[in-house]
Parts: sequence; structure tokens; C-alpha cells
Amino acid sequence: MIKKLYYKIFKRDKKNIYKIENKIKYFNEKYEIELVKINNAIDDKKELNLFHSGPLGDLIYSFPLIKKLSERHKCNLYVNLNKKFTYEYYKHTGKGFYIDDRTYNFLIPLLEKQTFISKFKKYENEKIDVNLDLFREIPISFTFNSPRWFFAITGEHFDLNNPSLFVDEHAKIKNKIIILRSFRFRNIYINYDFLKNYENLLYVGVEEEYQDLKKSIPNLEMYNCKDLLEMAQIIKSSKFFLGNMSVGYALSETLKVPRLLEGCPETPYVQPVGNNGFDFFFQPHFEKLFKYLNDKC
Repeated sequence: MIKKLYYKIFKRDKKNIYKIENKIKYFNEKYEIELVKINNAIDDKKELNLFHSGPLGDLIYSFPLIKKLSERHKCNLYVNLNKKFTYEYYKHTGKGFYIDDRTYNFLIPLLEKQTFISKFKKYENEKIDVNLDLFREIPISFTFNSPRWFFAITGEHFDLNNPSLFVDEHAKIKNKIIILRSFRFRNIYINYDFLKNYENLLYVGVEEEYQDLKKSIPNLEMYNCKDLLEMAQIIKSSKFFLGNMSVGYALSETLKVPRLLEGCPETPYVQPVGNNGFDFFFQPHFEKLFKYLNDKC
């Protein structure tokens, strides 16, 4: 029996070693050279071309890195359009694409206001120094804070306590509780019913999301933002922001306004960092934190 146990353990250890060696070989052949090239470009060049395929929330979470790089480089952002999802992304507005032409046009006014981005345009086979899409391929887990995905590609770090998105306040819409709750990344353990007892609630997502949430909050109003810049301005001017993982929360997190994140237990890709940022996973905490922000802000 001892002999059998020895061979069982030995074979298992040998199998594990073989798996590790294969993983290292695959990484070295496919990604190590690419990461070294990115590192060298950051060290040697004064102007960097960065590539990103989206979606919008992920692109916005790359702003902290770009802001950091802009301290020593001219940063040009090339947005890759019409890359297809390789997985089910429930009710995504891009109709199967990370960023389609309509979404890109929605994004343009926001990019125009970011002075740390020297130039941006649609990607048309330009030479790229930093491929920000690599975060989807390199051997790391997605289940840590989204901006850090891009730190892992470059080795550059930005202080996430600070804002990395800059807009003026909205000219007319101010001091509202802004809500955006996408159909993706919802927490099954919570509901929004108690919000019917509050005022000044404004939804800034798409019509179908709004109609779904209005079943729980009859007094909820909606505003159709003309572009992503206007959405960011409304969030900047808000009393505070409430939502799940979505482009709306990405805006609130990079703006560093008071914000409340509906945490998704299965996919906690985003965590608030810095003052007045809170998340919740269960109903009592949702109601307590909402009341706290409503009273404080």
C-alpha cells in the first residue's frame, strides 16, 4: 500500500510539473516578448500609440494608465471598432461588437475633452506600442480591480485615489441621484424597491433598462444623454451615483464622485477606491449606504 501511494503521489507531482512547464513555455513563446516590447517602448519613446477594442467601460478603466503614461509621453489612443464578442454578453448595446460605429460616435465628445490623450482616432493598421487588449489574454485573473488589468500589461501604476477623467458639470441637470443598472452583472440578492420612498432619482441608461427598473421605482425619471460626455457631466453634477458594473459606474469611479456600486458576487471585477466610494452585496447594506450618501451629500 505504501508503494502504491508513493507511485500515485509521484505521478501526480510529475503531471503537475509537466502542466507548469507547459504554461511557462506557452507564456514565454506568446506573451513575454510582447510585454518586453511594451516595456522597452515606454522606456525609450516619447510618443506612444495605444490600442483598445473596448467595450466602453473597459476603455474608460484604461484612463488611469494613460493618464500616468501622459506624464512622460505623448499618448495617442487608437480605438479598434467592430471586434466581435466571443462570449455571451447579455443585452449589450453594441449588438455583438465591443465598440461599433454608433458607440464610437457616442464616445468621441468625451475623448475630445481628455487633455492627457494627445490624439485619438479609429484604428486603421497604425503601428502600436501598447496593446491594451492584452489583458484578455495574459495569464492573470479578471477578478481584481479593472484599472489594474492595464497596470499588469505595462508595469506602470497610477494612484487610484485620484481622478483620471475630467469634465465640466452639466449646465442644467444638478444634484440628482443618478442611476444606471445594466442587465449584466446584477446581484440576485438585492432589489431596488425601497427607492420609491426617495426623490430626485434620474436614470441615464437605455430605455429597456429604465422600463425594467421603473417597475420597482414608479417615481423614477429618465434622461436620454446625447453622448457619453453629457452622461459624464450629469454624473459629475450628481448628488451621488448608483449602479452596477457598467459604463455609468466606470465614469463615476474615474471622476471620483460619491458613488455606490451594486457588487456582483460572481464577477467582482470592480471595486471602489478612494473617498465616498462604497459597494454592497446584500440588501441591509444597500439600504444603509444609500441612506448615508443621501443624508451626507
